[in-house]
Amino acid sequence: MALTSTNQITLGFKAPAFSLVNVPNGKTLTFSDIKGEKGTLVMFICNHCPYVKHVIHELVHIGNDYLPKGIGFVAINSNDVIKHPEDSPENMKIFAFENKFPFPYLFDETQEVAKSYDAACTPDFDLFDANDTCVYRGRMDASRPGNSIPVTGNELRNALNQLLNNETISATQQPSMGCNIKWKAI
Repeated sequence: MALTSTNQITLGFKAPAFSLVNVPNGKTLTFSDIKGEKGTLVMFICNHCPYVKHVIHELVHIGNDYLPKGIGFVAINSNDVIKHPEDSPENMKIFAFENKFPFPYLFDETQEVAKSYDAACTPDFDLFDANDTCVYRGRMDASRPGNSIPVTGNELRNALNQLLNNETISATQQPSMGCNIKWKAI
């Protein structure tokens, strides 16, 4: 595990299109399928990362709280499952079921979607407005495994609330941190 931060890139980019299998039900979904009326949160996560495990219950709570408000949610696993079989589609299905995901959990086998979003770590968050423009690329909160700060999701929730209230989201954002995406050897 290499501690990695979200790549800091200029906000305002459009959500890249994708078409991936939603592992829990086997259906193929596109960005348009998961897009919310008021915005969309694209999360890069995986099953085995201790940073994801640390926040997964709050991510599920956030999904349950904001899906009814018109925010679309999707989690994407882009890890190399040959080197990390704990992130396999079979284990993704178990992870989603055990954690009662209210959102789709897609498998990015080719890793092209992670590359198109410039994702670097798990968890990595991209919040898009209703026009599919990225307005937030920060962390969920300051909690990390072992730092004794409670998991609240306050920074991500604040961005979601600002989006829903048509308020400007500050471009000064703390990057998410977690395990690096497990890239395939080229």
